Amino acid sequence: MIRIRFLALVAAVAAVSAASASAADWATVKGQVVFPKDKPVPKRDALNVSQDKDHCLSKGDILDESIVINPKNNGIKNVVVWLRPDDKDPKAKFTAEQITPEDAKRKPAEVMIDQPCCMFVDRITIARPGDKLVVKNSAPVAHNFFWSSGSNGEYNVTVPKMEKWVMPEAIKAESPPIQYKCTIHGWMTGYVRVFDHPYYAVTDADGNFEIKNAPAGKFRIVYWHENGFKGGAQGRFGEEIEIKGPATEVKAVDFDISPKK
Repeated sequence: MIRIRFLALVAAVAAVSAASASAADWATVKGQVVFPKDKPVPKRDALNVSQDKDHCLSKGDILDESIVINPKNNGIKNVVVWLRPDDKDPKAKFTAEQITPEDAKRKPAEVMIDQPCCMFVDRITIARPGDKLVVKNSAPVAHNFFWSSGSNGEYNVTVPKMEKWVMPEAIKAESPPIQYKCTIHGWMTGYVRVFDHPYYAVTDADGNFEIKNAPAGKFRIVYWHENGFKGGAQGRFGEEIEIKGPATEVKAVDFDISPKK
């Protein structure tokens, strides 16, 4: 009887230890991206709206979205943040063991881009290989979707008012950002980034981001804005980060996203 109780106790301790080790293998990475406080915040100018003014300006001026900074905390919106292996090989990939088991449950999704009032929503869109891109036009005027990419074809289609267009092919892996535009309303633009892993996020209006179920260990973290990488060209390899469970808080990151002259 004593031996049985002892073995049961050993099994229970082992189970708890295994559960703790498993929980420690994955972490949530949180942080904030901010514009440097020692530099003047770029002003968001009103765009020159030259087409369909009655509709496009029905809610007031349309402000430039290429740089969106919260004046209260200098948080930068629309920065794409992602993890990559601790390796400067551009082709380095996560191993199968470094991909959270939760990702196996993910199914290809419909990734929606809308054009409700003469601006794309969202300006920055994230997709995974296998996803379907759906371009919606919930506006009372026609829009256009112009897209040119290396691995995902070229499209130049008119999307009638209150209708949608579905890209005929599923999204394929592609490393560079893919810019899209509306050629009817020339100020409208946005970007799609495609990731073959789940470790990415887009900063919110306060510059905050959160990447869930990231593998514990030493990796690199990359910051990209449509005006370029943090750290210039070498920034594509990111900065070293050690991830520990259950959560790793990244110190606020200064990122000067001013257009390069």
